[in-house]
Amino acid sequence: MGIKIKTDQEISLMKQSGSILAYVFNEVAKIIKEGISTKEIDKFVYNTIRSKNAKPSFKGYGNPPFPASSCISVNHEIIHGIPSWSTVLKDGDIVGIDIGVYYNGYHSDRAVTFKVGEVSREANKLVDTTMRAFFNGLKTIKDGSYLGDISHAIQTTVEKEGFSIVREFQGHGIGSALHEKPAIPNYGKPNTGVILKKNMTLAIEPMVNLGSNKIYIESDDWTVSTKDHSLSAHYEHTIAVTETGFEILTALPDDETIKEYLNS
Repeated sequence: MGIKIKTDQEISLMKQSGSILAYVFNEVAKIIKEGISTKEIDKFVYNTIRSKNAKPSFKGYGNPPFPASSCISVNHEIIHGIPSWSTVLKDGDIVGIDIGVYYNGYHSDRAVTFKVGEVSREANKLVDTTMRAFFNGLKTIKDGSYLGDISHAIQTTVEKEGFSIVREFQGHGIGSALHEKPAIPNYGKPNTGVILKKNMTLAIEPMVNLGSNKIYIESDDWTVSTKDHSLSAHYEHTIAVTETGFEILTALPDDETIKEYLNS
């Protein structure tokens, strides 16, 4: 099956899903602190999603079925971390939280790397670079542009700062299925790949390592970690391609962070 171009009605439904996810992240940000376990965060995520009559996209997804409502990855964990009572956040940690929402037949997907208390200068730069890479990729998008332009902008931003891009995992199309075509690598050449069209919906998600880009999968068959145990950061939004650019579907309208990065 090829890339699904959404109707305006489908975009409207995806906005509803995305607005719920934006609300969930706004609430999650309030509880991130030293001493909270990743399982407590996940339970909060589940209850907040259900309070909006939506469902968590990730719970039960895949093989083996993912056992939680959110992927929570701490420090050297890149993605797909499984929440637990024994993993307790401490001052100086960075924690990537990836959440999906399913509402009225459509998915939305977003990830943010949060800083716990006072983080190191290196950790701060890593998180900032990951976000800048995402937004630099976003700035290339419009009807008729190339998918490779997004990938190249992300890669260039990351490698300029001396960090590395995870290559085994990538962004994806999204809609009535959580993962749709096209695959969106975080590295590549400009003016290559799929030509973007209005009403394509994409989940763009750079995953950036402080050290080597080499990875391994933990014994739980889900958690992906850096092989050299260096820090990793992750940032993601679901967006829709428009005639002249893009629309972020998983952000609150007054998100000052997004305004700051898009204007930088």
